[in-house]
This record gives sequence, C-alpha cells and structure tokens, in this order.
Amino acid sequence: VPNPADYDLETTKGKSAYSRAKKNSFPRSKFILGADNLGRDVLSRIVFGARISLQVTAWALTSGIIIGTGLGLIAGYFGGWTDEILMRIVDVWLALPFILIALVIAQQFLHQGGAALSVVIFIIALVAWTPFVRQVRADVLTIRGQEYVMAAKIAGASHLRLIIRHIMPGTLSTILVVATLRVGQLILTESTLSFLGAGIPDPIPAWGKSVSDGRQFIEEAWWISFWPGFAIFLVVMSLNFFGDWLRDRLDPRLRQLD
Repeated sequence: VPNPADYDLETTKGKSAYSRAKKNSFPRSKFILGADNLGRDVLSRIVFGARISLQVTAWALTSGIIIGTGLGLIAGYFGGWTDEILMRIVDVWLALPFILIALVIAQQFLHQGGAALSVVIFIIALVAWTPFVRQVRADVLTIRGQEYVMAAKIAGASHLRLIIRHIMPGTLSTILVVATLRVGQLILTESTLSFLGAGIPDPIPAWGKSVSDGRQFIEEAWWISFWPGFAIFLVVMSLNFFGDWLRDRLDPRLRQLD
C-alpha cells in the first residue's frame, strides 16, 4: 500500500526528496494532492509543514505567555506608575509596524539562505506577549481586592508569595483561553512571514512558503498554492472555534447566559 505522504524530511532535509511524479503533476491516486514544480508530493510537504508551523508557534507562544503573564502580574499588582509605564509600552509596541520590523530583522540573515528558525521564533514572539499583558492585568486588578488576598497580606505574606500563591492561579483560565485563541493568529503570522520570504528558510516545507512558491504556477498548477492555503485556513478557523468554545465554558458570566 503506497504511503500517501512519503516525503522523508528527516533523512533528506528536503534537498533531494523528489517524488517520481512529473513536475506540476495533477492530483492522482498515488499523489493525492498532486506534486509541486520540483515534482515533490504536496501532501507530504503539507504534513511536515504542519509540524514546523506548530513547533514555531509553540515556542513563540510559550515565550509570549511567560513574558506577557509576568508583566501583567506586575502591572496589575503594583499599579501606579509601574502600571502606567508598562501599559504605555504595550500601546507603543502595538502601534509599531510589525511586518516591516520583521522584514528588517530577517534581512540580516538572508545571506544564510533565509532567516534561521530561532530568529523566526523570536520575530513571532515579538507579537505574542501583548494580549497576555492586558488580560492578565485586568484579572489581577479584580483578584487583588478579594478578601483572601487581603487576609494573606495582613498575615504578612510577601509580594512574591501573594502573586505566585494567591493571585496567579486565578488568572490561569484567562491565560488558557488567550493562548488557545492566539495559536491560530500566530500560525497565520508565521505563514505570512514565510509567504513574504522572511520566515522559515529553504528547504524546510513551511505552509506560507508553499503558497508563495506556487504563485507563478497558479494557472497551470493551482493545487501547489491552494492546498497549503486551505490547510492554513482550516487550522486557524478550527483553533478559533475551539478558543471561543473554551472561553464560553470557562467564563462564568457567559455560562450564566446559557
């Protein structure tokens, strides 16, 4: 039984793993989604591209959660000028043209044949942390006035203990929901960077780059760009729907409306 996705990325690194399909081969029984302009199986590249996209997104999201949650806890707990400074930094950061900055950073690594994977993770992490700051801060502003927090403060608990032991657990549901909703957006960001040539370097099969590579063959071989683009659409929409469902289940105010 032929393997529908027989592109072996681990042993070839994408340099010589060409299928026996003709270039721009129309989808057929062996190559279900067709072959690209180099004769490589499109389905195989989508499968391995999913792993790369999720790996990059996971690292960038983890960085965003750590940075954003930490800053949100500090801003919400201490308030005052600390809160003002941190929130103004967030506002300025959101106003910056991210795509332009990403292209400038990636340009420094083009002499290596594309931006290194770690650089792509760093670039995406630049936009991953801001939603966590705002949402966690909003939760902390509410939690820090609760009776159990005030009792712990009167009992002599340190700032660090109050934040870690009593306040942060109350923000975990918010962090989980924001992270779930953010995954789809970060996958889309990675795909956009790859499409513009500032993302995953060759020969790694990134979804966005697959869409970009197929543009010049769109009339004769539409499937090269269509299927990776459809995979992006399907994953992003599925994650957004799951994030909305999770928010509805975890937010008590929304549960009361059911």
